[in-house]
Amino acid sequence: MQRHKKFILPILLSAFLFILFSQALSLEKKEDTFKALKLFSQIFRLIEENYVTEVNPKELIFGAIEGMLSSLDPYSSLLKPDEFKELEIETKGSFTGIGIEITIKDDILTVVAPIEDTPAWKAGLKPGDRILKIDDKSTKGMKITEAVKLLRGPKGTSVKLTILRNEKDVFEVTIIRDVIPIRSVKAKIIEPGYGYVRISQFQEKTIDELVEALKKLEKETQLKGIVLDLRNNPGGLLSSAVEISDEFLENGTIVSIKGRSSSNQMEFKATSNPQDRKHKYPIVVLINHGTASAAEIVTGALKDNKRAVVVGEKSFGKGSVQTVIPIEDNYAVRLTTAYYYTPNGININKQGIKPDIEIPQVELAKKESPHEKIPMDNKTFSHFPSPEEDFQVKMALNILKNISVISQLKY
Repeated sequence: MQRHKKFILPILLSAFLFILFSQALSLEKKEDTFKALKLFSQIFRLIEENYVTEVNPKELIFGAIEGMLSSLDPYSSLLKPDEFKELEIETKGSFTGIGIEITIKDDILTVVAPIEDTPAWKAGLKPGDRILKIDDKSTKGMKITEAVKLLRGPKGTSVKLTILRNEKDVFEVTIIRDVIPIRSVKAKIIEPGYGYVRISQFQEKTIDELVEALKKLEKETQLKGIVLDLRNNPGGLLSSAVEISDEFLENGTIVSIKGRSSSNQMEFKATSNPQDRKHKYPIVVLINHGTASAAEIVTGALKDNKRAVVVGEKSFGKGSVQTVIPIEDNYAVRLTTAYYYTPNGININKQGIKPDIEIPQVELAKKESPHEKIPMDNKTFSHFPSPEEDFQVKMALNILKNISVISQLKY
């Protein structure tokens, strides 16, 4: 009887899946789908009967679901209840870990960018670093959700990463986990009349932080322009990117989202009142290979609407939309449902955004008697020098000072 049940389970599962899919498939596709589901049930039965140790049927099915999702792209995945809950916490508040955004690139776990002032940032991880091992576990074939679970952990605990950099240098780094800060905006006056604003990630409160920072700068001096630094910004919330863009734009499209279904076709436009121009000065946006996702949306919106000149290095190219869909038993599916397009119709995904003026990062020689610097929230810069000593910031500032000569910006 027990053996008979084992035969029935996969057949019933296949029948259920076939009924589920058949309504959405054309007649010519139904036969191929049924054959594939029949093959699935056969393999399921073979594993149950012949695998060297007894297996849990539920775990087999979950493994099949996870494999199905991961075969689509690096970002689609099944979120278990604890992972779903953690994702909600991450976008709204602080969480404990090392502070990096990761992806699968060329089938290898890759750093998109470290979040500023986090343990990963202070340890010197850089965009493009390949993570070969987490502790002593190889990341070959590892899913992003599994990697995130291994990287997260209680404050004060350590994790050892084996890193491949520049396709040739392999080294190990041990990082102590900590609470990841939620403040994402820093700002200061770097020269009389010129401000520097850095956004390290896009979260729910980022727009409030930006508005507060700009008000402070505009109160301190008559601003002639700002450098908006989005380097190593791995992205975040779409809504936050739209709000940030809208803060600087008076009209025009911010970003378009295009997917297969009508529910995934939308366009976000600037809503500011042209009669109430809030920030009447030019902007230079600074990007690099670690500028991704929501940061690329802001860059594209300001660039295509001629609101800013973009300088630095080509951005990462993460322009797909992941929709988190809750399902039963507190599980959720994170599914890629659309692509981002800039106002000029450029698909960001895998292409990135090219700067108007390309400026590589160059280490400036240290002065023997450095003058006193204005601290920025008493934070140290592990990846970039202070703005006053940062080559790319210096070049961006020079461009900002001559903006009326080299561009036709609308401000």
